[in-house]
Amino acid sequence: MSPTALPAMHAAEINLVRHSFRQLLRVSAPATALFYARLFELAPALRPLFRGDMADQGEKLMQALALAVHSLERLATLRPAIHRLGAQHRAAGAREEHYAKVGTALLWTLEKALGADFTPATRLAWEKTYALFAATMIEGARRARPIAAAA
Repeated sequence: MSPTALPAMHAAEINLVRHSFRQLLRVSAPATALFYARLFELAPALRPLFRGDMADQGEKLMQALALAVHSLERLATLRPAIHRLGAQHRAAGAREEHYAKVGTALLWTLEKALGADFTPATRLAWEKTYALFAATMIEGARRARPIAAAA
């Protein structure tokens, strides 16, 4: 699905995502540990794609989330950066079907990390955010495929 075909984010949804992301940043290290534990529980085959220090990987996850959170009002401007991120993930072995597992792990992590503050409205806003960001990354990965094959 093309990112332009996804529903637009409303200002109230963007505010919910940004507010909850600021809360998440306060517990980023334990939250990223929860995320990866859940992701590898849901999809053990993904574990080999993550080499090196998982704390560093957690920081990269928070950077990617920050990019997603801050791109909501200016996707057209940031689309090339998100496309590159998708292409990098594809080069590292990520496949389109992995994005669903990542989304499930992310929402579960947000629920655990934010507790009662992860309201149904906040969940829906994050679902839209992830769908938009993942679709844009997948688009970037698809566009990179011919370039990678030609190299």
